[in-house]
Amino acid sequence: MLTGKQFKRAFISGANNILNHRKDVDALNVFPVPDGDTGTNMSMTSSAAVRELQVVSDDEDLSIVAAKTAAALLRGARGNSGVILSLVFRGISNGFKGKKEVGGKDLAAALTLGKESAYKAVMKPKEGTILTVAKGMADKAEELVDEDMDVIAFCEAIVAYGYEVLSKTPDMLPVLKEAGVVDSGGQGLMEVLQGIVDA
Repeated sequence: MLTGKQFKRAFISGANNILNHRKDVDALNVFPVPDGDTGTNMSMTSSAAVRELQVVSDDEDLSIVAAKTAAALLRGARGNSGVILSLVFRGISNGFKGKKEVGGKDLAAALTLGKESAYKAVMKPKEGTILTVAKGMADKAEELVDEDMDVIAFCEAIVAYGYEVLSKTPDMLPVLKEAGVVDSGGQGLMEVLQGIVDA
């Protein structure tokens, strides 16, 4: 089961991971505007939530920790990628509403809400972006929900599939293929989630 204390520690680890890899993510940034700031924006957005989480008690229910994380991400969101990251976590937070801790089924439902929240915010969603990566992981979570796995194995399988989807983004967006890179927002999301799973 995933508790509030675990979520807090895991998100801080995810924020540290994107902070450590922000320059690598910036270097991939060719879509929608090649301004080289995706990693920096996602890192600044994540750091806003860390500042808030550091004062949250380890005894808080998961629903409270997730709600505070989502609210801080939205307030601190920088750039398109930061806003989308915050919306993914807002959807996840809605899925955790009223819950002290969650298992795989609730986690899968929360990831689906995260994906839907992000897609709704973009007027013309483009495949081959962070949205595609979020969608792939949410779909994988729904597929794995009936497997007999603990939460860590469940999350590891979802993140592994996220990398698989990310590796296919150049086949969906010609501008990525031309530059020989994967989507920077998708890579940034994976850095955050990798840090979460590592924790």
